[in-house]
Amino acid sequence: MKITSIIVDDEQIARNVLRNYLVKYCPQIEISGEAENIREAVPLIENLRPQLVFLDVEMPFGNAFDVLEATKEIPYETIFITAFSEYSLKALNKSASYYILKPIDIQELILAVNKAVENIAQKEELNRNRILLENLKQKPEKQQIILPTLQGFDVARTDEIVRLQADGNFTQIFLKDGSKKMVCRFLKYFDELLDFPLIRVHRSHIVNFNFVKSYRKNGEITLQDGAEIEVSETYKDAFLKRFS
Repeated sequence: MKITSIIVDDEQIARNVLRNYLVKYCPQIEISGEAENIREAVPLIENLRPQLVFLDVEMPFGNAFDVLEATKEIPYETIFITAFSEYSLKALNKSASYYILKPIDIQELILAVNKAVENIAQKEELNRNRILLENLKQKPEKQQIILPTLQGFDVARTDEIVRLQADGNFTQIFLKDGSKKMVCRFLKYFDELLDFPLIRVHRSHIVNFNFVKSYRKNGEITLQDGAEIEVSETYKDAFLKRFS
């Protein structure tokens, strides 16, 4: 099955490198067009209706998110090409978007393409682009996060998360409605991804500060759902500063 795609990057050399890699290592990808900025990208996407877009995050006349906003009614998978930016990576990870850091690593490219192609083949209805756009308009505590589970994906708002608990190679996420999700990620992944009011208090626990009911001098906190969590010495000072 051939997947129609376009490349959007303001650097000609970068477009050439990506095109050559795709031709050599991802033969299922058919490149239908290229654009070097948002002014070219939007009409190209509207006219060609590609299944997959390789999209540079930073470009002249706007960025990747402006492209998504202008074409949000058109369904397509996106693989973002980006230089390292903590803000961009957090936004992309929360929406479970696929991205490749510059300079492009061939194995990372193949992995991202295979995932995108699999979603296209399965006609997956999870709209990462729309979730990403919505998150960029919200404060961190109101943003949505896509949770990869053994059954697929769930979507939750971060202000609905009461706590997260490490469970081997997985993380258990407890929500304020009483439900629980088993997510295919290490706790460290969420520690790096999530912002306050979700804070690390123990090597095995992240809690939502807004759900803390009480703190005792023995280093235990009680959450509104009744859970009792130990605050380890490593994280105690940072936790207590939140009360001052």
